[in-house]
Amino acid sequence: MTESEQRNALIHKMPTGPGVYQMVDEAGVVVYVGKARNIRNRIRSHFQNADTDAKTRAMVRQIHDIHATLTHTETEALLLESNLIKRHKPRYNVLLRDDKSYPYIFLSRSHDYPRLAFHRGPQKEKGRYFGPYPSAGAVRETLKLMQKIFPVRQCEDTFFANRSRPCLQYQIERCSGPCTGEVDEETYREYVRQAELFLAGRNEELDRELTERMEQASAEMRFEEAARLRDQIRAIRRVQEHQHVSGGSGDHDVIAVRMEAGVACVQVFFIRGGRNLGNRGFFPSHTEGVPPEAVLQAFLTQFYDDKPVPPSVVVNQPLDEKEALEEAFAERMERKVTITHPQRGEKRHWVAMAEHNADNALQRRISDSASLEARYQALADALGLEAPPERMECFDISHTRGEGTVASCVVFDREGPRKSDYRRFNIRDIEPGDDYAAMEQALSRRYGRLKREGAPLPDLVIVDGGQGQLHVAERVFEELQISGVELLGVSKGPERRPGEEDLWQPGQAHAFSLDPHSKALHLLQQIRDEAHRFAVSGHRQRRSKARRESALDGIPGVGGKRKKALLSHFGGLKGIRTAGVEDLQKVEGISRSLAERIYAEFHSGSNG
Repeated sequence: MTESEQRNALIHKMPTGPGVYQMVDEAGVVVYVGKARNIRNRIRSHFQNADTDAKTRAMVRQIHDIHATLTHTETEALLLESNLIKRHKPRYNVLLRDDKSYPYIFLSRSHDYPRLAFHRGPQKEKGRYFGPYPSAGAVRETLKLMQKIFPVRQCEDTFFANRSRPCLQYQIERCSGPCTGEVDEETYREYVRQAELFLAGRNEELDRELTERMEQASAEMRFEEAARLRDQIRAIRRVQEHQHVSGGSGDHDVIAVRMEAGVACVQVFFIRGGRNLGNRGFFPSHTEGVPPEAVLQAFLTQFYDDKPVPPSVVVNQPLDEKEALEEAFAERMERKVTITHPQRGEKRHWVAMAEHNADNALQRRISDSASLEARYQALADALGLEAPPERMECFDISHTRGEGTVASCVVFDREGPRKSDYRRFNIRDIEPGDDYAAMEQALSRRYGRLKREGAPLPDLVIVDGGQGQLHVAERVFEELQISGVELLGVSKGPERRPGEEDLWQPGQAHAFSLDPHSKALHLLQQIRDEAHRFAVSGHRQRRSKARRESALDGIPGVGGKRKKALLSHFGGLKGIRTAGVEDLQKVEGISRSLAERIYAEFHSGSNG
């Protein structure tokens, strides 16, 4: 049978109704999944396009058989197609890599003193969930802002139940201290209600209410309360200016696709209650030769396969199957869902904003497709992260038999090492050689300060060490009530050879390793080695300084200024040791009697 006859035989055995078809190769592997109003006609068009389209021609060559499934409606076909693509991941379908759940802000309901918390995963606990947010960083930023405006606790219930005194959050005025009775229940409930209004996007209502209370407090000469309300109103307005979307109200996802050189970028902006919660970019695979509207159609079916769909989805491309998508989404959400392609007005400005971000991300993707981007993506894949980390911080400890312990913190962003953000910590008041205590002190000082200053937190924190060091990091982050930051321990393998590192993640009883040639491992090795280098150099400087200056520290009358003058004048401790009294007296601030004491310190007992 000729190739043409084989094609015709496959076409004629296809049904003519609506449904889904799966193209399989000789090994039975599904290479493409599609849907159609008329399956036979769609299969015929694939074979006809094979003469003009290289990608279709390559796919058609692999077809050994086609399995068709009839459905009652186009909506059923749409849902079945999405499920089959997700299950088989065919090599010729546009594929979205987005198997991570999205984070939310959770307001608990099952406690006398409700808490705000970072949440990801099934929404089983009693309470209200706000989101989704595009990333853990967006949730952390919102929670950080809310701590400054609404003193609602963000700690775990177990942490809350075992406090005998207020924690750091109370001391830095980021919590009202309900754990130790620093606030009465009625006042706390009011804080919670205000926070809920804010998260629901009812800022105008909240602003009006607080303004009335401020004016009343001022009229009654309760000026301290009026000032507090004034500051709260200003903080809310600043946040509103930052997040407000012009003309926005309600819940929307704004989605734009842009393509260049066969690469597609899809940008999604999450608007909830008229507030822009942030955006996230996606790069679907297998998009070469696929028109933008088809990429967007495939994206929508896969993106919303396991996520809530807002009432309004705004897109930058007209969709042939818009009605079928709306019906499928409405059926799943049990409410109306509209998909719009605006040509003018505020929603068109939203689309333009998403397109602008997609263009920028696309250019970065194309220009950064070299090793660094590949390493970050490989690391995200290896660790199961929702996206490549934007900022990573790695810690290491260095000392010599417990002497001069120094901890290093090196910072990497998407452009590589960010040396201006590197930090060292001189470790004090611990048992010499206790690396766990040293790591705990370094992490506490670093992230305690970031919390107090409201500075950005990293997406990933790496500690040089195994399970023990990782447990230390987990304990510090719990104490500081930091959530949403990924933690990783990197330890040398049993033979301590490069390429055999053990990786530890929270909640895992055993370590895992990566292929020695893995780009992700190479990136981790680079960060770990940089942290080690920075720690060792800091330790050597501290040890050298201690040994150089220790002999001067115990001499009465030699303080920091005179010590610096002596070392500068003689070029170090060796020069001071060989100097006579007359020479020492020439240094500014050194009297005859002090010169004699210094000389005696270095020469007493030398002739005995």
